[in-house]
Order: sequence, then C-alpha cells, then structure tokens
Amino acid sequence: MIFKQKIVSILCFSFVLSFIQTEGKAQITQQTPLSKRAKENFDQSWQFHKGDIAIKRAVKAGGYGGLTDVNVKVETNKEAVIAYADVDKAATYKPEDWKEINLPHDWCVEGTFVNDKSIGSAPAVSGYLPGGIGFYRKEFEIPETDKGKKISIEFDGIFRNSTVWVNGQLFGNHQSGYTPSNYDLTDVLRYGNEGKNVILVKVDATEYEGWWYEGCGIYRHVWLNKTNRLHVGRFGTYVTTPSITSDKASVNMKTTIKNEQKEAKNSTLVSKIVDKNGVVLDTKTSTQVIEPFSSTEILQTGDIQKPLLWSPETPNLYKVLTEVFENGNIIDTYETTFGVRTVEINRNGVFLNGKLYPIKGTCNHQDFAGIGVALPDKINWYKLKLLKDMGSNAYRCSHHPPTHELLDMCDQMGLLVLDENRMLSSSEDGIKDLETMLYRDRNHPSIFMWSLENEEAMQGTVMGARILETMVETSHQIDPTRKVTAAMNHARNEGGYSDVLDVVGYNYGDKELAYVKDKENHPDRVMFCTEGTSFVSTRGEYENSWWPQTCSNSILWQPGWGPYPGEDWADVVKYPYLGGLFVWTGFDYRGEPTPFTWPSVASQFGFMDVCGFPKDGYYAYKAAWTDIPTVHIFPHWNWAGKEGQKMPVHCYTNCDEVELFLNGKSIGRQKAVPYKKLIWDLVYKPGKLEARGYKAGKLVTKDIVETTTAPAHVALNSDVNTIKADGCDVAIIKVSIKDAKGRVVPTANNLVKFSIEGPGKIIGVANGNPSSHEPDKASQRMAFNGYCIVLVQSDKQAGEIKIKALSENLKGTEVVIKTIK
Repeated sequence: MIFKQKIVSILCFSFVLSFIQTEGKAQITQQTPLSKRAKENFDQSWQFHKGDIAIKRAVKAGGYGGLTDVNVKVETNKEAVIAYADVDKAATYKPEDWKEINLPHDWCVEGTFVNDKSIGSAPAVSGYLPGGIGFYRKEFEIPETDKGKKISIEFDGIFRNSTVWVNGQLFGNHQSGYTPSNYDLTDVLRYGNEGKNVILVKVDATEYEGWWYEGCGIYRHVWLNKTNRLHVGRFGTYVTTPSITSDKASVNMKTTIKNEQKEAKNSTLVSKIVDKNGVVLDTKTSTQVIEPFSSTEILQTGDIQKPLLWSPETPNLYKVLTEVFENGNIIDTYETTFGVRTVEINRNGVFLNGKLYPIKGTCNHQDFAGIGVALPDKINWYKLKLLKDMGSNAYRCSHHPPTHELLDMCDQMGLLVLDENRMLSSSEDGIKDLETMLYRDRNHPSIFMWSLENEEAMQGTVMGARILETMVETSHQIDPTRKVTAAMNHARNEGGYSDVLDVVGYNYGDKELAYVKDKENHPDRVMFCTEGTSFVSTRGEYENSWWPQTCSNSILWQPGWGPYPGEDWADVVKYPYLGGLFVWTGFDYRGEPTPFTWPSVASQFGFMDVCGFPKDGYYAYKAAWTDIPTVHIFPHWNWAGKEGQKMPVHCYTNCDEVELFLNGKSIGRQKAVPYKKLIWDLVYKPGKLEARGYKAGKLVTKDIVETTTAPAHVALNSDVNTIKADGCDVAIIKVSIKDAKGRVVPTANNLVKFSIEGPGKIIGVANGNPSSHEPDKASQRMAFNGYCIVLVQSDKQAGEIKIKALSENLKGTEVVIKTIK
C-alpha cells in the first residue's frame, strides 16, 4: 500500500540491478549496496515540555549548556574537561518536567477549548484552542563510522517560529510553519565515544499565519540525512519531459552536485531512467571536475521508448536513479520520481495529454478528526482515497504547501494538485519560502499549476502587482514548465494585478457571473475557478438554527456567496474555458465555524465532515463527477412528533428520471435537470422512502431511507483488518449506532466507551459535531447523528489488537486488527 513507503525508518541505498529474463518478464536481483547515503526517520523518542523556558543568549560558541547539551567529558591533550555544560545559559534538564512522545505531534489538539476572541487572527477562526510555546528535546548517538560524512537534519514542518540548538550551539530559526527547514550538523555532532548528542527545539506558536486551525508543534516528520561530502544537493534534481510523442519521450535531467571538501573532485554522474518494475530504460553518464566548496549543475538528456503517460486515470510513474562516482566508486545515490505528461492551460481550458480535462477538485486544510494537524501518513492516504472514490481528480493545498508525502500519494494514486504558496510576499523570507516550495515539489507529475497566494487584500493594487510579478518571475525561473495563478476574490481587473499572471484565478467567480463578463471583456484571458461553492451544512441536520447551531443540508442559508452543492459545476460544463473547479471544501476542518462563533469550533463547509463521513452534498458531486448511476434522497425519516407535517424530500442524481415511493406508493416521477436537486413535497408519515433512478427508461439504481427503531447495539467497521507493526500505521474504525434490524439510527447520540488490548493505542476519537467540546485524546466519544470514529495506531510488535466498544443499554461489540512485521 502506498502510504507505507515512507512511514518507517528509511535507508536510501542504491543497488546494482541485474535483469534476468524469466518467462518474458524482467526480474531484479539485489546485489551489494553501492552507497551509504541514509535518510533515517528521526520521529521516535523525543521529550516534550509545554510552556516557555528562559534561555539566555550565550556570547561564546557552545556556551548554552543546560537543556541544550549534556555533561560530556571531552579528551583534549589527555586532560578531561567539562564542555560548557556548567555554563547553564539554559535551564537544567529535569526528566520529571517532560513527557515522552513520538512525532508527528500537535499539542494544541490536546488542549481545552477557551471562549477567548483574541485567539487567532480573528475571533473563532482558530477553533478556540490556544497556542503557546513548547520545547522538544532528544538525546541521540552518532557512530564513529559516520565521522567524515555530511550530516543534516530536515524538519518537514514545525508550527511555528522554531529555534534549534544542538550540543550547546544555537543553530538557527525558521519562522514558517509550512515549509521545511534544514540544518547541517556535521561540525557540532559528537561521534562514537565523544559522547551523546542533544537537540533542543523551541516552538513558539503564540502567533498565527492563517485564519484556520494551524496546530502547534513538530507536526510533520523529521529526518536525519547522511551523505558523502561529494553528493547530490538538497532538492538536487530537476526532471522534465520537454518532448513527448506516442513513440518517445525525451527526459531532461538536471542534477546539482555539491563538493564540500577542500580539494577539487573529478566526479562521474550516472543517471538511469527506470520503469515501475526497475527495468533500466536509458542510462546517461557525465564526468565533471567540481571545485572545492562549490556546486555544479549537470544537464543530461535521455529517452523513454513508447512512454506510458501519467494521468489521474493512469498514474504511471518512472524514476531517475542518480549515482555519483569518484575514482570508480559509488559515493552517493539519489532517487527522483517523475511522470510523463503534458499540461496546457489556455484560454479554452485545461488540457492533459492533449485532451480537454476539466478539473474536479476540492480545497482542503491539512487537519483531521482526533489528531489535529499531526497526521500519520496513513491518514493522508485515507483522506485522498475518500476524495478519489467519490469522483474527484484534483486537490488544492489550501493555503500553503503540504507535507511532501501527500504529494507522493497524489503522484501514485492519481490526483492533480494545485500547490499553493502561503502568502503574497517578495521579502527575503517570503521569496525563500516560495523557492523552497518550488525546488521541493517541482518533480511531482501531479502538480499541474502553482498558486502564489489566496485572497490577499492587496489584489488589484499597483504595489500588489509589483510584489506578485517578482514572485511570478521567481517561479518561472525555477520551474518554467508550469503556469502560475493567484486565487482572487476581488479586483481582478484593477491595478494590472491579473496581467502579471499566466492564469487568473477566480474564487467565487459565479457571483453575478463575473468570470463570464470578464471573458467577454478580456477574450484572451486564461481563467481558472480556483475556489467555489462554500455550502455550509451540519452532517445529519436539516434545520438552519442559531441555537442549537446547525446548518441544514437541504436549504441555503449562510454565507450568502455559495450555491447548492453541484450547481456551480453547470458553469464549468457550459463554459469549458473555466478549466474546472475547486470546491470549498472536501472536508470540514477545525476553526472558521462560519456562520457561527462560540461554542461552535469547526467549519461546516465540507461535503464530508472532519471524520470523513459523507454529508448529503457529497452525492451531488458524485453525481456530477462520475458516470456511476447515483440517486441519493434526504433527509432521514426519523421525525417522531412531526407526523402529518410537511416534510420535503430532496434528491441528488445523475439519472434521467427518479420516481419516489413512500411505503410502496408512488409520490411521482420527475425528470432530472443536470446538477440540480429534485424536490418532492410530502407529508411526514413513518415508514420507508424509496427512490428509483432510471436511464433511457431502465431502472439503474435506487436509494432507500427508513424510519428506524430505537438504538440497540454498537457496530464497528475498520477500514483494514491488518496494519504494519511499525509504530506508525493506523486503522480508522467507524463506529455506528444501529437498531435491532441493523439500520443506523440517524439521530443517535449515545456515549461510546472504548478499550484496547494488544500492541496498539488509541490516538484520537471524534464524531464530526462542529460544536463538540469533548476531548479528542480520550477513550470515549458521543456519537453524533449515528456515528463517531476511533483511530488506532500500531506499536512495533506483531500480534493482535482488540478494540471493544460499549454503550449504556446497548449491545457492545469488538473488532480485531492484526499487526504484522
């Protein structure tokens, strides 16, 4: 399964591949490792302290001591000395003040909701969970055999404003919570019997970067990288396919080689293009003298005969295996995954591999139920799969670069990506963050366009246009193969702002048909719908109410800028030049609880809730985006006390006609209008609703909604029966409350208590209720309108995990998940 490729500790060895022809198939035999480049997962065995700790600035190197170091005896001229540890510019380490954790980690989600309007960039937007300051500390050893290598640490994401010390040395600060940071530790590490090493990371999340829940802590992976001093640079390859025909694709490979030694080095670069089976398709060799403490970019061009194209339907991938030789010995290796495809975005629309390809996309923040922003890789995979399964072919990273594992998954699963820079800025830090995103991500075939900003206040201003133009030119220089856009919600025709873009992004361009009017006035403008819909709904609720705070799945209410789900797709079909659409949003997310404030703590924009349970709007897009015959009727049919009252029944469908029945009697047959919902006016009577969908006069699908009886038992449904015993893999267990006939009770809110046995742990619980203040780090959860979830993560032992679920006056149940090495 693709999500397991980068979860555990990874050693990136290159192998000599020999191919033996057996029954017409190429097989790979593994021989001696050629290199000792290592990418080691550094997530395990950290200590965490919540709260600030005073650390005075040291005026001499290595002079911090205390938490930033350990007392280590260093042999100098045969005399033992204490290396700065008694200076104590930092407080002394006391184990009782710290707790053991593994990364990724979000301490904010562990907190208590506070009705404080000052939290975040505006009232309510951060979800009423306070940030603060925390420290992460880890002691580790480096073997003597690593002496002489280049050793660096890569933090994929820390929110935010992180400061790093290693062995008493202040190493640096990184402000952004969304771009990776890297530190070369080679000089300050202790090797072998020199002693232990200490890394201390201060995370100051008292400030914010966006207007949504952002979390706190080292919430993405950490890696320890070890290379030869002659090696491929960080993000050191750039692979493009400038010429593609059905017979051949040319592959340009730019490789940056760094020489971090005091002598010039005569290096040989070998680049092998291989297919998914490891078969070498082409090999290119170049020799170059690289001067001391310098880097050189080497361009090579290879070919792929009869290339298999990448697309969401056929996500075919290739790799470039890079080998660096010195004196006939391989001293470094590097792998780059790429795909062969063409993307053209012009005034007529988006074209993938030469064919018009409407983008069926969703905007998404990075958090998930129960765990905040500290997502195990499996959870990212799970979210993407839910989107893919309902017909989406694209993902917008709102509003910042994602973790790189998500992009790997999009490459492999087949989802196009609009990769988005955090904010409009041409400052030194702003350009550095943009460059980091571009260099890190530009080899991913899934990325079809860059977005440089979202809904900035300076859109349409002359100054904003100057800033944007600098960012556009930076993007073109680093990646000339992709066009750039900005997600604009106003002033698209002012200040020359749109003129510097390759593609003008329209957020909510359906308002007064702004994108149609602009096309009439600017016929050569290249447009794209970067964001739309914003239909708010609470899963399982069918009344708009300020108290209790619920948003109906049936009736438009707040905010005033969005249509019903699916309706905006009609514009994309009618006006193909719009290129497609990114729906706001695929999933609910923490914070921004429009139209409410306290006590609501989460958004309701998603067509799935924060747990991934579908709302009714989910089926509007499934009907619009797939050819699967779809009929979905709502609301539920449990309305005790409303007998005899009017109760409209709504339906999303892609069938030609739908006939509705109540208790076996036809209520009427309606012709469907594409992307519009059907409505029947009924008087409520308990029983069975059935909708039958017809295409060309034939029955092709149906949907049934029944009045249930009282809750009788708890049901558990795990997404998998087996997970890896790697301390990282996760099972997502759906919990439902059912009646005696096994039907989910759509109004059930029973408290469910969980217990676990075996080599695993509960890492989060949730129910999709945007006003719930229950703790997510717990062993119980109330169901919300029939459902909740529990997330179970493996330990590192093989065996069986048994999860039991109990609820008062209901029959309990259990599920067993095997963990395997």
